[in-house]
Amino acid sequence: MKSNRNRIQELKNNGYNLQFETVFNFAFENYKKIAIYAGLLLLVLLVFFGIAASIILAFSVDIENLQELSKLENFNPKNLSDEFLAYYLVGSTLFSCIISPIYAGFIKMAHCAQIDEEFHVSTVFEYYRFSYFKELFMATLLITVMSLGISSLFNLTGIPVLGLFGSITISLLSILSIPLIIFDDYKAFEAINTSFNLISKQPLVILGLFAVGYLFSMVGLMVFIIGLLFTLPLMFSLYYAIYSIIIGHE
Repeated sequence: MKSNRNRIQELKNNGYNLQFETVFNFAFENYKKIAIYAGLLLLVLLVFFGIAASIILAFSVDIENLQELSKLENFNPKNLSDEFLAYYLVGSTLFSCIISPIYAGFIKMAHCAQIDEEFHVSTVFEYYRFSYFKELFMATLLITVMSLGISSLFNLTGIPVLGLFGSITISLLSILSIPLIIFDDYKAFEAINTSFNLISKQPLVILGLFAVGYLFSMVGLMVFIIGLLFTLPLMFSLYYAIYSIIIGHE
């Protein structure tokens, strides 16, 4: 897909207008085109990762320790060892990095739906090609490290809500990183830097969009939890809508 670098530079220099209603309507119309297909695919992925996690636990943790881990009181961070927390942070970070091409694939699915192009299961795994995978992996790693770092610094104040605020801020400012990598061939660091620059020009509108999108997704929890899988695709449509309206496609 042809790069929009000149337009992006103009947006960085001059800013842009963004209307909440325009973006949300765009995202919701797009969501209606992918909701069922994306929801079913998320269900399959959930089952697959659930089985994989169970197998890994079965071979890496003995029965006695597994029973201890299953006790609710042991999930309190205060009851967990520093070694366990370190393994958890490294493991969850690597997992997020490894599955980042799947997020990119769902955004590509939203694009295909918008231009009335047929999409398949393979669309979601399209960005496991090395040229994209390495940039998506690195971008996710950098964003996660920044988020953890900012959160940890704020937590030193003794006010946990500041740590949460720091993580949300990093997540918000970096939302264009994946679209810039897959649609404009940006490198990881360049994509993050550009996303921070562009999002910081209209942060309140975009925060409002994601707050509404998050609340809509949570409605799925009311339908035996599985409903979340069919409301969550709105978030992919929001990522795509924000990119499309701010930057667009040539």
